[in-house]
Amino acid sequence: MRFRKVVRSACSVLVLAAATGVGPLAAPAPARAASASADVRSLQWHLDALKIPQAHRLSKGKGVVVAVVDSGVQASHPDLAGQVLPGKGFGPGSTDDGQTDPDKTAGHGTAMAGIIAARGGSAEHALGIAPEAKILPVSLGPSGLREAPAGIRWAVDEGADVINVSLGTERDDPSVVEAVAYALSHDVVVVAASGNTGSTYLEMPMPAKIPGVIAVGGATRSGALWDGTIVGPPMAISAPGEAIVAPTRPGVAKDDYAVYEGTSASAAIVSGVVALVRARYPDLDAANVVNRVVSTARDRGPKGRDPEYGFGSVDVLAALTGEVPTVEANPLGAPPAPASTSAAPADAAGDEGSSGNWALIAIVLALVLVAAIVVVVVLVTRRARR
Repeated sequence: MRFRKVVRSACSVLVLAAATGVGPLAAPAPARAASASADVRSLQWHLDALKIPQAHRLSKGKGVVVAVVDSGVQASHPDLAGQVLPGKGFGPGSTDDGQTDPDKTAGHGTAMAGIIAARGGSAEHALGIAPEAKILPVSLGPSGLREAPAGIRWAVDEGADVINVSLGTERDDPSVVEAVAYALSHDVVVVAASGNTGSTYLEMPMPAKIPGVIAVGGATRSGALWDGTIVGPPMAISAPGEAIVAPTRPGVAKDDYAVYEGTSASAAIVSGVVALVRARYPDLDAANVVNRVVSTARDRGPKGRDPEYGFGSVDVLAALTGEVPTVEANPLGAPPAPASTSAAPADAAGDEGSSGNWALIAIVLALVLVAAIVVVVVLVTRRARR
């Protein structure tokens, strides 16, 4: 991901680690090709671990639009045929409609879209978490998150219900905070990867650390913390991030399927789960959708929310069927108000301070002038006496 530097895949290809960020964290490692001799579906262990086949009896994400803010999405991949809406590119190096993926190394945007909404249909094809959801591609150029705020706002205006950002930036960027606040205020759920330790990030990047965003960490097959996960207080939930098989763009791996590792994939999985919940409970606002996903998680680590697992491992069936009380606000908080909202009082105080400073300067100058006059008078008097 390339917020400050594109986040790179900790192990194989991951765009939180691979194509993440407002700037790339680093170039992603080559994607490992999925075994051509084995059928693709059998390699998608995360679907069975999360009980996605059972979840699909309740919801497949129909009617939900998931924006994928990333490198772009290869709409021509058979597993994504008919799934990708016309999108938009932002910044040099992006694609005009977002329907091709210029990421020749990782095919990161295509993979994230496939994890979310690949159609499946047979053992030879990948299946997404929400195969009846639609993908709205937001293509970012090599500058990554620098263009992300405009892309997030555009996705909101185009009707996105969920925004997946498997990117990150270690730089505190007010424009990213404002774009996220814009999305949340328009009833959109924002999901972001917590970042990978193989990147240059020293702490959880934006937008994952912004209050109100579902920050997603990685988990292994056993549900334990994936050791490449960047952890911290903003962590909200964990999801599989180890050896995730997904579609990719041509040229990345044989047969156009690759294995991805890291929190980029974890975030995409949770975005798919959010799509399932939004489709099953269309009357729920974003705050209650977020609450349903995090409050039904399986607690791991210290009791309650913790910096490694957040509220715990995502539990898809519980999120779709559990009895969850209604909340009035997003349980993950809300982004801080833009600095401009407090500018008036600050400016007023600044003006008073300026006035006080000028008064002090005037007094000092007056004293200097008086001292100079005294010196002159003394000198003239001495000369007169002589």
